[in-house]
Amino acid sequence: MPKIACLGLGNMGLPMAINLLKAGHLVVGYDVAPAARDAARAAGITLAPDAATAVAGADVVLTMLPNGNLVLDLYISGILTAAPPGCLFIDSSTIDVASARAAHDLAQKAGQTSLDAPVSGGVGGASAGTLTFMVGGDQAAFARAEPILAAMGKKIVHCGHNGAGQAAKICNNMILGISMIAVSEAFVLAEKLGLSAQSLFDVASTSSGQCWSLTTYCPVPGPVPASPANNGYQPGFAAALMLKDLALSQDAAEANHAHTPLGHHAAEIYRQFVEAGGGNQDFSAIIKVLRM
Repeated sequence: MPKIACLGLGNMGLPMAINLLKAGHLVVGYDVAPAARDAARAAGITLAPDAATAVAGADVVLTMLPNGNLVLDLYISGILTAAPPGCLFIDSSTIDVASARAAHDLAQKAGQTSLDAPVSGGVGGASAGTLTFMVGGDQAAFARAEPILAAMGKKIVHCGHNGAGQAAKICNNMILGISMIAVSEAFVLAEKLGLSAQSLFDVASTSSGQCWSLTTYCPVPGPVPASPANNGYQPGFAAALMLKDLALSQDAAEANHAHTPLGHHAAEIYRQFVEAGGGNQDFSAIIKVLRM
């Protein structure tokens, strides 16, 4: 089994590392945050004192970090040369396409193989090993990574060349952000019209209004027992992360002259919610803004 260095052991990175460990891989981890290191140690992950030590002798390096600047800083810091030649670098962070492509360039110049492989499925999917991976990079690298990613996810899609995984992720989450607002608006209107949430759900979930935001993540308590709405809107997928992804989509739209008015408006609605203190709630809690 290959040795895998996992850099970034937060809410997503740690359960992903645990699933690699369960699959029989030799896993060595590192995180800059003491609390994350403590949680990883308690979960049985072997910890390295720093990132360079973690990647020494690794066959694969998996990164899960908050933004593109941190990914590039880590690559520039020396981990590309600290790892053995031919190491496979898989970045599962959600970052902008330009940073993803820059990371690929850095890896290539260092003689390493790389993929951008952001995920969908949230903390629940990371824990259950049911994530969807959207992967960008060459076909040979994808073939090498696929059995490793299969230990953490149930759907693995090769989206194209460098940066294509990140492109797919931001497009998908723009759809998600917009659709959650649309579903929430419908439930707010139903309340005003005296229609019960269950009645609307029973109709829309089997009619043309059906979508994931309704049937899996219904933003009102009751119809979908497993949705965050039935757990005080505990994430799940935090509203602050949805705002981050919507902002990435709008940066990409502006840079590439794409007209995305609904994506732009969705980003503004989530920004309002996050700035009002809702960032740590699940993104389905956006219905609270619409009730104001």
